[in-house]
Amino acid sequence: MTTIGIVIFDDVEELDFVGPWEVFGAARAMIEKAEAPGVAPWRVHLLAETGGPIRCAKGMRVLPDATLAESSALDVVLVPGGMGTRREANNQGLLAWLREVAPRCTFVTSVCTGALLLHEAGISRGRRVATHFNFVEPLRARGANVAENVRYVQDGNLISAAGVSAGIDMSLWLVGQLVDPRFARKVQRWIEYDPKPPYADVAI
Repeated sequence: MTTIGIVIFDDVEELDFVGPWEVFGAARAMIEKAEAPGVAPWRVHLLAETGGPIRCAKGMRVLPDATLAESSALDVVLVPGGMGTRREANNQGLLAWLREVAPRCTFVTSVCTGALLLHEAGISRGRRVATHFNFVEPLRARGANVAENVRYVQDGNLISAAGVSAGIDMSLWLVGQLVDPRFARKVQRWIEYDPKPPYADVAI
């Protein structure tokens, strides 16, 4: 079984974790329907320090599936961003948990300012990361090696995505690595992910 744990906390950015959840959840459902023959089942769950409701950055409330202490061994850990990362960067319990689980994971991942937590945990130090464009310089000021103008960056088993929707791209890439690219394309088609945003020709 492939087990994916998505960490959530108060003031987490919604799409940072819901986008990857949709990708991984769709992959799990397709595997259950035998659309990837021979692939072991997937488990995808939300993890938080406590079992109580999490209030996200824009007001969504969600319940974790398990606490960090209850989590089983993970193949993939994903750390989303949001304003809550500024507080969680000083949460020694969470940082210690990340340091403990990361060495046993096949992939350690972040979206947006989730890269801050991997940096403060010492996991990404000396490795290239991506983050939201507004957070590039603040993260560099902490000593991080931050790439710009990319959707996601791979440095060994560390995969980090830029802001918000870039987590969907990163998650589809991970599906291609965990299963194969053809299956990832099938997942992409199933979730109707083919971005063609309006007003692309309007300057900002």
